[in-house]
Amino acid sequence: MNKKKSQSSLTQWMRRSFAAIMLGGQVIYHLLSGKIHRRNTLEQLAAVGPDSLLIALITAAFVGMVFTIQVSREFINFGAGSAVGGVLAIALARELAPVLTAVILAGRVGSAFAAELGTMQVTEQIDALYILKTDPIDYLVIPRFLACCIMLPILTLFSLVTGLVGGLFIATNLYSLSQTMFLESIRNFLDIWDILSAGIKGLFFGGLIATIGCSWGLTTTGGAKGVGQSTTTAVVTSLLAIFIANFFLSWLMFQGMGQGGGL
Repeated sequence: MNKKKSQSSLTQWMRRSFAAIMLGGQVIYHLLSGKIHRRNTLEQLAAVGPDSLLIALITAAFVGMVFTIQVSREFINFGAGSAVGGVLAIALARELAPVLTAVILAGRVGSAFAAELGTMQVTEQIDALYILKTDPIDYLVIPRFLACCIMLPILTLFSLVTGLVGGLFIATNLYSLSQTMFLESIRNFLDIWDILSAGIKGLFFGGLIATIGCSWGLTTTGGAKGVGQSTTTAVVTSLLAIFIANFFLSWLMFQGMGQGGGL
């Protein structure tokens, strides 16, 4: 019985993953057609951006401080204390800021998308939109997609700066490193491409979170229990997609950096 249930769950997950891919294609097609519901988009921008800012900044600050604690003593022992700021900046820009900010949004926003649209689906509100000759993709999905794609890169950059400030605080107060040396190290290590890569990753991760959350919501069945299951699996799938996409984006962006190039 458990084996059959597991196989059924896997089959359903694969079916919904395929539906998410198809939804992503539809979103791109509708965007190219210029079909954007402005009022809904502005509402979603506010929900995704300002409402998520505080938790993203708190997370980034403590991540920056913890990272600095982990590397400062070792670098100082090896006589490389002047590199602490630069190493922190690279780690935050290339990986920590975009990935952790995306994880926060997947848990906070992706789950909300799945729950909202899942509730609308099981209460037949989606069918009502069709009756009113309103396309749910234009009215519900695209505003959420745009909000995530626009706000996640911005939140990522704010997280990057906040993480650096947190690291600076720890380096100067706990390890007596010079503030000037720390900032000079950031300037020497951090390249404009590193900052751009953080924004690019945020853009891709935002699209994944919105597409998966909306797709899982629109394919919800089974009443209140189904909404709960959709919310949980949407978050798990979003996290998995973020980590997989992060690998491929990092490989494309940084595999040739040792030879002096980005892409």
